[in-house]
Amino acid sequence: MRERSGAAQRLAEGAALRDVLDTGDPAAWLELDEGTRAEEWYWPPDAGAGWERTHDGRSLLAALAAGAPLTDGRLALALCHRDGRVRHRALGRAAGRPELLPLVAVRCTDWAEPVRARARKRLAQALDAETAARLAPLIRRLGDRYRGDFGLGLLGDVLRRAPRERLDPLLASTDRAVRRFAHGLAVETGSLSPVELARTAARDDDAVIQTLCAEAALAAVTVENAAEVLDPLLAARSPRARSAGVTALRRLGRPERATGFLGDRSALVRACARYVLRQHGIDPLPWYRERCADPAGPALPPGAAIGLGECGERADAALLWPLLDHPVPGVRARAVAGLRTLDVTDVSRMRPMLDDPSPGVVGEATLALLPSAGSLPAQWLLRRLDPARPRWERVSAWRLLDAHGEAVRLRAAVALLEDPDVRLRARAAPVVRRALVWGVASRSEPGVTELLDRGRAVLEGSAAAPR
Repeated sequence: MRERSGAAQRLAEGAALRDVLDTGDPAAWLELDEGTRAEEWYWPPDAGAGWERTHDGRSLLAALAAGAPLTDGRLALALCHRDGRVRHRALGRAAGRPELLPLVAVRCTDWAEPVRARARKRLAQALDAETAARLAPLIRRLGDRYRGDFGLGLLGDVLRRAPRERLDPLLASTDRAVRRFAHGLAVETGSLSPVELARTAARDDDAVIQTLCAEAALAAVTVENAAEVLDPLLAARSPRARSAGVTALRRLGRPERATGFLGDRSALVRACARYVLRQHGIDPLPWYRERCADPAGPALPPGAAIGLGECGERADAALLWPLLDHPVPGVRARAVAGLRTLDVTDVSRMRPMLDDPSPGVVGEATLALLPSAGSLPAQWLLRRLDPARPRWERVSAWRLLDAHGEAVRLRAAVALLEDPDVRLRARAAPVVRRALVWGVASRSEPGVTELLDRGRAVLEGSAAAPR
């Protein structure tokens, strides 16, 4: 037997269900269901009869037909049988067998209508608050299947009526889909207080849950509980949670707290802070100008430099240029980004930033210089592809060469085809392939034909090399 029908084989040989499966793992039940119906289980590729024609297979079907006792393991095989009549009969024996409820849930999505109807009836009879919490991961996964809506709806109905403590394990589940489902129910039923919702939005790493809980918390925030609700949100690592908390400051009439987020590391949070201030008649621009005018001051967060670019004027570039020499890499990077946002890019002044020791600064300078890539010396950029240079400088050089011009792009791509950096090779190869298929408009330029020939030879050599 192949590996996927291994669990079914062990059950057929008499092993106990718990010895074969991790019964708490939804994937284990789905693999058993698939493996039992696997083609090789019935028609093995090697010599010999399939399990259905073995003594164990015949005795299982005979016991099922006669109503003789069956272990959970053998009944599990019948519940997964390829014949719908066998599955239907097995469901009639599954009542009062809690260990087999996961397979009953699986049969609720069965393609055979009689099987599906009987399974749904059995599940509706057996599903209580305890079993619903236990089966939630499996039923939630089955909910993505065609005909999976019944189980999901039944699960929601049961959990809505269940005590709050039954929902707690699902709220803390490591399965993201289950957590989303449970938090959706908790918000719908009001099971979580505004403070609990705010803490969840600040703590959970899933964006959907962050947004769901933050919005629900803010919908219930009042002047009395504002501090308890807003503090976790405003201190959250997630920009979504922080931005939700900052936006709520407008409704609560607390624009002074929004000022502290004008220099936030997130563009979304900065925009929300400016919105709150403007709604209260406060212009945020002087705040940015004041901080950027004092580069040596302790109150210059990196976000202040890009914030000035986001809401300032072109004349404000005069405050950003000096920040390119700031000792903090984050400030230098955001100053470059602010100049790019203001559409003020002096190539001669920006070019030295490509040699900055900070990868973040080099990345921002590359973005700023991309529109002017053609004005940068091609040979100078090609030398920056040297493998001895830091990787971020080489990536920057490739991006600028790629935007430089057709012939220069081809020259750089061919040079990288045998580069030790796998990702740079992967970026260069499609450029050469396209040039080989479609040609190069500047083919008449000296050396282009030789470049194409060399690129073809390298690519063909790579394809022929043993893997």
